[in-house]
Amino acid sequence: MNWFENLNPVLQAFIATTFTWGITALGSLVVCFFKNVNKKVLNTILGFSAGVMIAASFWSLLSPAIDLSEELGYIVWMLPTAGFIVGGLFVLLSDKFLDRVLKNNRNLRSADSLKRCILLISAITIHNIPEGMAIGVAFGGIASGVPGMTVIGAVMLAIGIGIQNFPEGAAVSLPLRNEGFSRFKSFMFGQASALVEPVSAVIGVVLVLSIRSVLPFLLSFAAGAMIAVAARELLPESVKENKNLATLGLIFGFTIMMVLDVALG
Repeated sequence: MNWFENLNPVLQAFIATTFTWGITALGSLVVCFFKNVNKKVLNTILGFSAGVMIAASFWSLLSPAIDLSEELGYIVWMLPTAGFIVGGLFVLLSDKFLDRVLKNNRNLRSADSLKRCILLISAITIHNIPEGMAIGVAFGGIASGVPGMTVIGAVMLAIGIGIQNFPEGAAVSLPLRNEGFSRFKSFMFGQASALVEPVSAVIGVVLVLSIRSVLPFLLSFAAGAMIAVAARELLPESVKENKNLATLGLIFGFTIMMVLDVALG
């Protein structure tokens, strides 16, 4: 782990989001072996990821944003509150826009299935942007000396996002296969949906390192985006098949993130 801690934060974030992209690719690879994936297993994974992301949003992002606001002499709650709200609204408005586009195109004829597939890929791709930026902000905050931010916390955030990327990769590749695309093309489109994560992560690191004065806002923006993703996407989907499994997954994920970030961080 020492070699990773000594790397440039841009490279750290790039490696971490390369991992999240790789998990997406693994999820997309499911199309080569199965026509569908066991829903209970996926929902348990989603619950686990939601737990990790909720815990990371506080201990790895929001709490350090509050501490840094105090260190910089700001009104302690102002920038973290504003960033958290804006981050959540960004995800909600992005999803609302995509939902409207998908609703307007839901009744397209089968000949226009390619358009539906493009919309699906676009929805997952845009959804991945704040996730990549959150990872970049986390690593950039460590390099900027933000109190309370640790490498283990940033790594666990990346792991949580990566895990929930697995079903997202399958969610793109499997429908494409059903629309008649080859297994190879379905896989390629599925993995490509997460290529924005390394790009947005690097942007997040650069912003954090360049503008320390607004770092509390950026950290809390990422936290708000993570909570919105967990509340809007992960939790509703995770309870569809088995609420008990999803709840256990969430508790387990939250506990692991809390222990690693607090006890080992």
